[in-house]
Amino acid sequence: MGSQPKEADFILAIETSSAYGSVCLGRGGEVLESRVFSGARRHAVEFLPTIDDLARSFDVRPSQLAGVAVSVGPGSFTGLRIGVTAARAFSLALGSRLVAVPTLEVIAQNAGLAPTPPLHAGVMLDAKRGHVYAATFRRTESSYVTDTEPREWNPREFLESLPADAAVLGEGIAYHRDPVDESNVRVLPEELWPARAETLYRLAYERFQRGDVVGRRDLIPLYIRPPEAEEKWLLRHGSDG
Repeated sequence: MGSQPKEADFILAIETSSAYGSVCLGRGGEVLESRVFSGARRHAVEFLPTIDDLARSFDVRPSQLAGVAVSVGPGSFTGLRIGVTAARAFSLALGSRLVAVPTLEVIAQNAGLAPTPPLHAGVMLDAKRGHVYAATFRRTESSYVTDTEPREWNPREFLESLPADAAVLGEGIAYHRDPVDESNVRVLPEELWPARAETLYRLAYERFQRGDVVGRRDLIPLYIRPPEAEEKWLLRHGSDG
């Protein structure tokens, strides 16, 4: 699996769960540079070229990539597969250590950038079929930590479950404007909604320091609900197929 990343080692953070993917390169606790793909759902086209260009910019050799962090969802099924598959490949080829961070936790940290950070942050992503993937986080001195685990919700029920001091963020807001507006909950600025690779990096670096890493075979996407193709297969063939 490789040795624990040290201050002199490079770490790559991969965020492909959202519509706009991004990657971030850092060394120790320092973020060197983060790059966002040029358009929505450009993951398959821009992912590897962006990483290659980023590594060349800082003259990083493959052997120096001691750690890879990936946001594991929920989110785009295709994007999650790209990120997780790439992280596994880096681990297999280079011995890089792996860290997995739930996407909703990455997004929740953006609430700390609001002019008045809320005590609780509700993060919403669209789950289709009129539902959202959502969770609630509470503010501590250094970050937002999980208050309720991510799961699939009816958006109105999720909004009703939030503490009175909560604010919401996440790309799911745009898909469920009516229940959000009817709830009168505070909505954080839209620029705070996407997951950011540099935020993923900082969360992951803390996990690397604690030794909170995962094995290559244990790195799996957090889908919450099975991909649509898998659901159709189960409906057609049954769970004992």
